[in-house]
Amino acid sequence: MFDYRIGAGNPAYLGVTRTGKDINFAVVVRDGKECSLLLYQKDTKEIAVKIPFTEEMRFGDIYAMQIEQFPVKEYEYNYWIDGAAMVDPYTRSLRGREIWGTCVDKPNMLWSGFVTERFSWQGDKPPAIPYEECILYVTHVRGFTMDASAKVRRPGTFAGVKEKIPYLKSLGINQLELLPVYEFGELEKEAPHKKHMPLRKDSGERLNYWGYGSAYYFAPKASYSATGNPVRELKELVRELHKNGMELILEFYFPEKTSPHLIMDCIRYWVSEYHIDGVHVNSQESVVQVLATDPHLSGIKIMSEYFPLSKIYEADYYPAERRLAEYHEDFLQKARRFLKGEEGMLSPMAECIRRNPKQQAVINYMAGHNGFTFQDMVSFDIKHNEANGEDNRDGCDYNYSCNYGEEGLEVSKGLKKLRRRQIRNAFLLLLLSQGVPAIYGGDEMGNSQQGNNNVWCQDNELSWIQWSRKKEDKRLTDFVREAILFRKRSAAFGRREEYRMRDYLSKGMPDLSYHGKKAWYGEFEHYNRQMGILYAGCYTGEETCYVLYNMHMVEHELALPTLSCGERWHVKADTMREESVFYQDGEEPLLEDQKMAKVPPRTIMILAGKRDETD
Repeated sequence: MFDYRIGAGNPAYLGVTRTGKDINFAVVVRDGKECSLLLYQKDTKEIAVKIPFTEEMRFGDIYAMQIEQFPVKEYEYNYWIDGAAMVDPYTRSLRGREIWGTCVDKPNMLWSGFVTERFSWQGDKPPAIPYEECILYVTHVRGFTMDASAKVRRPGTFAGVKEKIPYLKSLGINQLELLPVYEFGELEKEAPHKKHMPLRKDSGERLNYWGYGSAYYFAPKASYSATGNPVRELKELVRELHKNGMELILEFYFPEKTSPHLIMDCIRYWVSEYHIDGVHVNSQESVVQVLATDPHLSGIKIMSEYFPLSKIYEADYYPAERRLAEYHEDFLQKARRFLKGEEGMLSPMAECIRRNPKQQAVINYMAGHNGFTFQDMVSFDIKHNEANGEDNRDGCDYNYSCNYGEEGLEVSKGLKKLRRRQIRNAFLLLLLSQGVPAIYGGDEMGNSQQGNNNVWCQDNELSWIQWSRKKEDKRLTDFVREAILFRKRSAAFGRREEYRMRDYLSKGMPDLSYHGKKAWYGEFEHYNRQMGILYAGCYTGEETCYVLYNMHMVEHELALPTLSCGERWHVKADTMREESVFYQDGEEPLLEDQKMAKVPPRTIMILAGKRDETD
């Protein structure tokens, strides 16, 4: 017999909240539909009691009920609304999806749970890393460690990601972004965004692998847990990341008609309950504006495609620490087109490299979950999505890629060598730009999706990172590690202030300047694919840095600006080199010609103005 005292609850907080041992249930029910609370004995499928909400428990469109001295550890719950069992949209825990790819949303197959376990944060503090110091790494919880080559004890889980923290730290990563980790339905009758697509019965049902679509946004995904306790496991991951000086950014996808109140409640909950450091959201302008101005979220990073800055900040207000970050494909499109040597891309690329607004940061990336990986970007001219079952019609047709003469991965040694150089060039385009560099997981080791640019429904080797042990791929990883370290150590890159391109302190040269065949004269004609960018040491506070870009298929000469007395140009890095692209400090070779530099085809060189020790 259920003999607990029941009364009207508090409608101010949706979902389940606790006050001592009393429990408050609050749910939105529109159009005056009848609603009841369903209680199940924990880990069972049978309804133990059905408690109707009375009129005194109704507050507008919200039903709220309080049960005194309620034993939360003994029960699970759902709601009965308009003749059907419904999961609480605010549920913090969900039973029925513990095994990946086995449960469709149906009545009496999912049960809302209570989060009762206390978690020791052990004095956890957020790293609070300024955007200008961030190196972002984007990946999918399952795909990051699911392949056997990852060599983790608990593949495809939060615990598996935790096992890879030493690797990420050694690479130089200090900010991790995860694709949706909340309770989305990976197995559905109709996949989000693909409503016309039937399920494929021949090779198993199609999966919503990425996790975009409607979801239970307050509950961490049970099938991403190795221990059966996704709440604790995700908190342990956050705590361990913070101990290693790394932030966690979570991506949230909210369909267009999602309630703004739910979005706000959701983000606030994840920040307070899981100590996350930021969110990447897709939401509409009005919601993004509210998120950006919410005092509860003043300490976290918010990333989105667009911010209405004029509605968020006064025109002359510049935050001491930027919290907002613009996150879209502009850099990807321009950088890829410049990399492959298209005409007319020199000026747009120069602007992308320098761009660094005062009111918001920018996230720069050249590859992501939607599109080609770095390896595929230099190996395929066209997408190869046949495995998706749509006759290669799905996925973006514009990849701004180039195979350099032959389609596919199995090509001659000479062509592979060129492709590896282009990947190195791509990483330097990314890491030597002022915005936050975002690396898509696996690109640093040459991971390929076999030309598939839309692996949304692939839960296999196409979408899982292949942790390569090949010698050439290890060289690439070592190069990325060195390039990240160079960026972190150099005052010329990752700055808080945007370069002005003038000598505003009367130091004798502009803080940043462009150069062509003549020093101090940038040549941005549509047919040019080469330029030099000088970062003046008198403004950065260290040695002058000069980056030479040549994305043309032939060699070009670029002028070398005259340095201060006693300094001469030395080579810091050269992507034409297969090994040891970066020279060690003190071992940088002196350029024989101090007036002109010959830059090989499709090559980036970094020069440093240094005094010879013999001088």
